[in-house]
Amino acid sequence: MRLTRYTDYALRALIYLGLHEPQQSSIAEIARAYGISESHLTKVVHQLGRLGLIRTTRGRGGGLHLGRRADEIVIGAVVRQTEDDLALVECFAGGACAITAPCRLRRALGEALAAFLAVLDGYTLADLLGDEAGPEIAAILGLPKEVPATSLWGTDHV
Repeated sequence: MRLTRYTDYALRALIYLGLHEPQQSSIAEIARAYGISESHLTKVVHQLGRLGLIRTTRGRGGGLHLGRRADEIVIGAVVRQTEDDLALVECFAGGACAITAPCRLRRALGEALAAFLAVLDGYTLADLLGDEAGPEIAAILGLPKEVPATSLWGTDHV
Protein backbone atom coordinates (compact mmCIF):
# COMPACT_ATOMS: atom_id res chain seq x y z
CA MET A 1 0.00 0.00 0.00
CA ARG A 2 1.25 3.43 -0.83
CA LEU A 3 -0.21 6.66 0.46
CA THR A 4 -0.72 9.53 -1.96
CA ARG A 5 1.43 12.64 -1.99
CA TYR A 6 -1.68 14.47 -0.74
CA THR A 7 -1.75 12.44 2.49
CA ASP A 8 2.02 12.69 2.81
CA TYR A 9 1.82 16.50 2.62
CA ALA A 10 -1.08 16.53 5.10
CA LEU A 11 0.93 14.57 7.64
CA ARG A 12 4.02 16.71 7.05
CA ALA A 13 2.03 19.91 7.53
CA LEU A 14 0.56 18.62 10.80
CA ILE A 15 4.01 17.60 12.06
CA TYR A 16 5.44 21.03 11.20
CA LEU A 17 2.57 22.87 12.87
CA GLY A 18 2.76 20.63 15.93
CA LEU A 19 6.46 21.35 16.32
CA HIS A 20 6.03 25.08 15.73
CA GLU A 21 3.13 25.68 18.13
CA PRO A 22 2.33 28.09 19.70
CA GLN A 23 3.83 30.25 16.92
CA GLN A 24 1.85 30.51 13.73
CA SER A 25 3.19 29.21 10.44
CA SER A 26 2.57 29.90 6.77
CA ILE A 27 2.11 27.62 3.80
CA ALA A 28 5.23 29.13 2.20
CA GLU A 29 7.26 28.40 5.33
CA ILE A 30 6.12 24.76 5.49
CA ALA A 31 6.68 24.21 1.76
CA ARG A 32 10.15 25.73 2.00
CA ALA A 33 11.09 23.61 5.02
CA TYR A 34 10.18 20.38 3.22
CA GLY A 35 11.14 21.46 -0.29
CA ILE A 36 7.64 20.71 -1.59
CA SER A 37 5.13 22.40 -3.90
CA GLU A 38 3.49 25.41 -2.29
CA SER A 39 0.46 25.26 -4.61
CA HIS A 40 -0.17 21.58 -3.85
CA LEU A 41 0.30 22.22 -0.13
CA THR A 42 -2.28 25.03 -0.33
CA LYS A 43 -4.94 22.53 -1.43
CA VAL A 44 -3.98 20.16 1.37
CA VAL A 45 -4.07 22.90 4.02
CA HIS A 46 -7.47 24.02 2.76
CA GLN A 47 -8.91 20.53 3.33
CA LEU A 48 -7.20 20.18 6.72
CA GLY A 49 -8.82 23.49 7.68
CA ARG A 50 -12.25 22.26 6.57
CA LEU A 51 -11.71 19.11 8.65
CA GLY A 52 -10.84 21.21 11.72
CA LEU A 53 -7.32 19.80 11.93
CA ILE A 54 -5.77 23.18 11.10
CA ARG A 55 -6.98 26.61 12.14
CA THR A 56 -6.35 29.23 9.49
CA THR A 57 -6.38 32.98 9.94
CA ARG A 58 -6.46 35.11 6.81
CA GLY A 59 -5.05 38.55 6.22
CA ARG A 60 -2.29 40.54 7.79
CA GLY A 61 -0.96 38.75 10.81
CA GLY A 62 -2.69 35.57 9.72
CA GLY A 63 -1.27 32.10 9.61
CA LEU A 64 -1.76 28.45 10.48
CA HIS A 65 -2.08 26.62 13.79
CA LEU A 66 -3.21 23.18 14.77
CA GLY A 67 -7.00 23.09 15.03
CA ARG A 68 -6.89 20.49 17.80
CA ARG A 69 -4.44 19.37 20.40
CA ALA A 70 -1.75 17.10 18.97
CA ASP A 71 -2.86 14.24 21.23
CA GLU A 72 -6.36 14.46 19.72
CA ILE A 73 -5.24 14.10 16.09
CA VAL A 74 -5.31 10.38 15.25
CA ILE A 75 -3.06 9.45 12.34
CA GLY A 76 -5.40 6.72 11.04
CA ALA A 77 -8.25 9.22 10.89
CA VAL A 78 -6.09 11.70 8.97
CA VAL A 79 -5.23 8.99 6.44
CA ARG A 80 -8.89 8.04 6.01
CA GLN A 81 -9.86 11.70 5.54
CA THR A 82 -7.14 12.54 3.03
CA GLU A 83 -6.97 9.40 0.91
CA ASP A 84 -9.53 9.41 -1.89
CA ASP A 85 -9.34 5.69 -2.46
CA LEU A 86 -8.28 3.03 -0.01
CA ALA A 87 -9.41 0.27 -2.39
CA LEU A 88 -6.35 -1.94 -2.70
CA VAL A 89 -7.80 -3.79 -5.67
CA GLU A 90 -10.50 -3.04 -8.21
CA CYS A 91 -13.12 -5.31 -6.63
CA PHE A 92 -13.01 -3.24 -3.40
CA ALA A 93 -14.53 -0.38 -5.35
CA GLY A 94 -17.17 -2.52 -7.05
CA GLY A 95 -15.07 -3.17 -10.13
CA ALA A 96 -15.55 -6.24 -12.24
CA CYS A 97 -13.58 -9.38 -11.53
CA ALA A 98 -14.26 -12.85 -12.91
CA ILE A 99 -13.50 -14.59 -9.61
CA THR A 100 -15.13 -12.22 -7.11
CA ALA A 101 -17.54 -14.74 -5.57
CA PRO A 102 -15.05 -17.48 -4.53
CA CYS A 103 -12.00 -15.20 -4.21
CA ARG A 104 -10.16 -15.23 -0.88
CA LEU A 105 -7.69 -12.56 -1.92
CA ARG A 106 -10.29 -9.85 -1.38
CA ARG A 107 -10.78 -10.97 2.22
CA ALA A 108 -7.03 -11.20 2.88
CA LEU A 109 -6.43 -7.73 1.46
CA GLY A 110 -9.40 -6.37 3.39
CA GLU A 111 -7.94 -7.73 6.62
CA ALA A 112 -4.53 -6.30 5.74
CA LEU A 113 -6.01 -2.85 5.09
CA ALA A 114 -7.95 -3.00 8.37
CA ALA A 115 -4.76 -3.98 10.23
CA PHE A 116 -2.81 -1.15 8.56
CA LEU A 117 -5.41 1.42 9.59
CA ALA A 118 -5.70 -0.09 13.08
CA VAL A 119 -1.98 0.43 13.63
CA LEU A 120 -2.23 4.05 12.46
CA ASP A 121 -5.25 4.51 14.76
CA GLY A 122 -2.91 3.70 17.65
CA TYR A 123 -0.82 6.81 16.97
CA THR A 124 -1.59 10.47 17.48
CA LEU A 125 0.29 13.47 16.20
CA ALA A 126 1.71 13.89 19.71
CA ASP A 127 3.24 10.41 19.44
CA LEU A 128 5.03 11.44 16.26
CA LEU A 129 6.39 14.58 17.92
CA GLY A 130 7.42 13.12 21.25
CA ASP A 131 10.66 11.88 22.77
CA GLU A 132 13.84 12.54 20.79
CA ALA A 133 12.05 12.72 17.43
CA GLY A 134 10.43 16.13 17.96
CA PRO A 135 13.57 18.16 18.60
CA GLU A 136 15.47 16.25 15.92
CA ILE A 137 12.80 16.88 13.28
CA ALA A 138 12.49 20.51 14.39
CA ALA A 139 16.24 21.00 13.89
CA ILE A 140 16.10 19.46 10.40
CA LEU A 141 13.20 21.77 9.49
CA GLY A 142 15.00 24.83 10.86
CA LEU A 143 12.63 25.32 13.79
CA PRO A 144 13.77 26.31 17.30
CA LYS A 145 15.65 23.48 19.05
CA GLU A 146 13.52 23.57 22.16
CA VAL A 147 10.03 22.18 21.54
CA PRO A 148 7.68 23.81 24.05
CA ALA A 149 5.23 21.52 25.86
CA THR A 150 2.39 23.49 24.30
CA SER A 151 3.42 22.32 20.83
CA LEU A 152 2.89 18.69 21.77
CA TRP A 153 -0.31 18.85 23.76
CA GLY A 154 -2.01 22.17 23.17
CA THR A 155 -1.78 23.03 26.87
CA ASP A 156 1.14 23.35 29.23
CA HIS A 157 1.95 19.95 30.76
CA VAL A 158 5.33 20.70 32.29
